Amino acid sequence: MAIVGSGMYRYEVQADWGKLPQGYEWGQVGAVGIDSQDRVYVFNRSSHPMMIFDRDGNLLSTWGEGQIKQAHGIYIGNDDSMFIVDRDAHVVMKCTLDGKVLFTMGNRDKPSDTGFTTESPTVKRAAGPFNLPTDVGMSSHGEIYVSDGYRNARVHKFSADGKLLFSWGEPGTGPGQFNLVHSVWEARNGRVYVADRQNGRIQVFTPNGKYIEHWDGYKQPCKIYVDRNDIMYVAELGSRLTICNLDGTIFTRIEGNGKREPGQPLSPHGVWVDSRGDMYVAEVLQSARLQKFIRQR
Repeated sequence: MAIVGSGMYRYEVQADWGKLPQGYEWGQVGAVGIDSQDRVYVFNRSSHPMMIFDRDGNLLSTWGEGQIKQAHGIYIGNDDSMFIVDRDAHVVMKCTLDGKVLFTMGNRDKPSDTGFTTESPTVKRAAGPFNLPTDVGMSSHGEIYVSDGYRNARVHKFSADGKLLFSWGEPGTGPGQFNLVHSVWEARNGRVYVADRQNGRIQVFTPNGKYIEHWDGYKQPCKIYVDRNDIMYVAELGSRLTICNLDGTIFTRIEGNGKREPGQPLSPHGVWVDSRGDMYVAEVLQSARLQKFIRQR
């Protein structure tokens, strides 16, 4: 039995979780989310973009076939509201849990103008929504945050019905600047946490986008998830998972060994935790899988 983590955050690796029918594959798993019934939504880059499992790993249903260009980010609220990010289509959609689109933010297949071109592949300036967005989150009042992302350097805040309220951020390495902003989460303490991936840090803001502080020392942070006990989980593309509190105090770090082995985080891109404290990790690149870690009490 493989155990990873330390202290209060020790996990048994469930190596065989997730039973796929013949002909199915994980693909690169861009994100994972869990609803109020502990059903697990695996948003992945295969021919079945959304695969829904029960907590024991039995496949319940799929949706999104032929409709998603690149599965990238997901958010499921306490009320089971769902948002997904289709990165390459430059849109964020609010959906029902069975895949019905309620509304769409962004202009499908029409990226905003940040000066990024194939001939000059850098973000020259911040722009509006979206140019390869990355992730989505919600405020306690139902407002929507989107990190935007690969060819922009902004966080956008929308009303609950998808109207743009304001944006913040610009290219760079200083406070409030971003280099591949990759995830955003507003916690119950009223602070907004943003994964600034290529700057290797998490930045902290007010809900109005005012810079508070930043935490260095992260290995390409891709996803921020905060549980009901105000514990933060960070999926880092550089083969690591970090668990900390909302002040940045680290409780444990699970470091990968660089190999695609059970329990070894190789290229974490998403993370979520169910009602029992079990952790699900979405992986991309050479890993292309979902791993489940069972919390030890």
